Amino acid sequence: MDYEIIKKLPTAEEIIQKFPLPVEGHEQIAKDRQEVKDILAGRDNRLLLIVGPCSAWPYDPVVEYAKKLKKLSTEVEKKMKIIMRLYIQKPRTTRGWTGPVNQPNPLLPPDIEKGIAYCRKLMIEMINLGLPIADEALFTHNAKGFLELLSWVAIGARSAEDQEHRIFASAIGAPAGMKNSTSGSITVGVNSVVAVQHPHIAVFDGNQVETMGNEYAHLVLRGGECGPNYHIEHIMAAKRLMEEEQVKNPAIIIDASHDNCKINGGKTLERQIQVIHEVVNNLREFPELRKTVKGFMIESFLKDGCQKIDVNNPDAIDMGGLSITDPCVGWERTEQLAQELAEKL
Repeated sequence: MDYEIIKKLPTAEEIIQKFPLPVEGHEQIAKDRQEVKDILAGRDNRLLLIVGPCSAWPYDPVVEYAKKLKKLSTEVEKKMKIIMRLYIQKPRTTRGWTGPVNQPNPLLPPDIEKGIAYCRKLMIEMINLGLPIADEALFTHNAKGFLELLSWVAIGARSAEDQEHRIFASAIGAPAGMKNSTSGSITVGVNSVVAVQHPHIAVFDGNQVETMGNEYAHLVLRGGECGPNYHIEHIMAAKRLMEEEQVKNPAIIIDASHDNCKINGGKTLERQIQVIHEVVNNLREFPELRKTVKGFMIESFLKDGCQKIDVNNPDAIDMGGLSITDPCVGWERTEQLAQELAEKL
């Protein structure tokens, strides 16, 4: 293999010792995971709302957002379970910032050692606030120290067809949301769910192992190159496919962002809100689908919209909670949307 060693990184165990999680935190994660599983399986009739910044940066605004989200979560907990989207890893179509785990300051060169510390510390702070957290499993080789802190895991559109990611998801203890591919194919998404729900023989840490299968793997509809896939006909088609494939605990999460919120090729925060309202109206018209549609994903931060980073002009960057990746719904609209959902469902 052709690469150059930059520096030796601390082990996952060393990072965990430096930023330990209290016993109460482990108990909270176990409780949160079980509640998510109960919702997916229909034992709990609440809605899942996975909401938070497109990318977990900068640190202080993310913490400020989390404190607001915890308060909101308490207010609506009888109708929905809120999970904070705390994405530390960012897949890129070609090139770009891959998230704070690799580059904790996008204005400076990548520093994975500092990025690991940044992310572990931030995740533990969220859990200490009493929030369950979610992330995308992108760099599976670097999961230890993060994975055990998550109550929900996403396998992204670019990864859902990858056998390594499928095997990884089949071995984890958290529910795994399998996104449809970037093409928008619902069939590919359901195939991923089926693969993850079954056991696999693989190599982990130098051992031949058999994964147990993740029976709480479920489908996340996020749209695709051919357009959105959150409309009633798409939900019906996904439900039918899961029934044909005898998927356990068949469940769908609607991702209101990504290709579901594009208008004329660009993502808009207003469209996220419209997506959710349309789906909610359909669920009220077809209440039997409420047994399948279990929740929503929203990209949300303190301020509406997003910004581009100019490394040559760092003073122009808004460090007060404005996304540096995809457009996010600002806090006021997020709070209003969650309250409206709690009233309608």
